Amino acid sequence: CAMIVGLLLTSPGHAEPEKPLSDAQKQEIEKLIHKYIMDHPEVILETVGRLRAEQERAAKDRAKAALVSHKKQLEADPAAPVGGNVKGDVTIVEFFDYRCGYCKRVYPTVLKAIKDDPGIRLVYKEFPILGPQSMTASRAALAVWNTAPKKYQAYHDALMAMRGNVTEARVLGEAEKLGIDKAALKKAMADTKIDTALSKNFQLAEALNITGTPAFVIGDQLVPGAVDLETLKKLVAEARGS
Repeated sequence: CAMIVGLLLTSPGHAEPEKPLSDAQKQEIEKLIHKYIMDHPEVILETVGRLRAEQERAAKDRAKAALVSHKKQLEADPAAPVGGNVKGDVTIVEFFDYRCGYCKRVYPTVLKAIKDDPGIRLVYKEFPILGPQSMTASRAALAVWNTAPKKYQAYHDALMAMRGNVTEARVLGEAEKLGIDKAALKKAMADTKIDTALSKNFQLAEALNITGTPAFVIGDQLVPGAVDLETLKKLVAEARGS
C-alpha cells in the first residue's frame, strides 16, 4: 500500500505542492489587478453595493431579533403610559421627545389612526434626548402618570401642543390647568421611580438602535421618523394579520 502511494506521488499525473510566489510574481499580479480595476471601476461600485446591502440585511435581522427579545419591555412595562384602547389587539409603541418638532407634527396622525381603529393600543415611551427642557417635560409627564394616570392623556396632548421653550414654569402651568397641584407634581417629579423608567427607556432604545425621535414599533417592524396615516394603518394591518 505504501509503495502504491509513493508511486502516485512521484507519477507525472500527480500534482506537486505549489511553490510560494516570488516577490516579482506578486508584484506582477498586483499590477494586473490594479489595471483591471482601473479599466473596470464599476466592479468596485458593484462590490461596495453588495456589501452595503448585506450589511443592511444583517442590521434588519438583528433589529427584528431585538424586537422579539424585548417585546415584553416594549409593550407591557407598567411604568410606560398607555393610551388608545388599553385592551386593544395591536400595540403601537412610540419613542418621543416633547421638544421634537417631528413628534409634534406626526402626533395628529397617530391620534387619527387611533380614532379610526378602536383596536389600537398606544404605549408612550418617554425618550427625552433634546436637552434639559425635554427631561423636565418627560419627568412631569411620568409624574402625572404615576399620580393621576387618568389625566396623563390630556396632559400629554397639552405638552405636544406646546410651541417654543418647554420650561418648567410652562410645564407646571399646563398641569395646573388640569387641576393638578403644582407643588405636589414637582415633588412627584423627583421620585426615583422616574429615574428608573427613563433609564430603562434609554437602554431599550440603545438595544433597538433607536437614535432619534419619533420612532415607532408596530408588530415586528421598527419605523424611525414620522410616518403618514396610510403607512401607519398598513403597518397596523400587517401586525394584526401576523
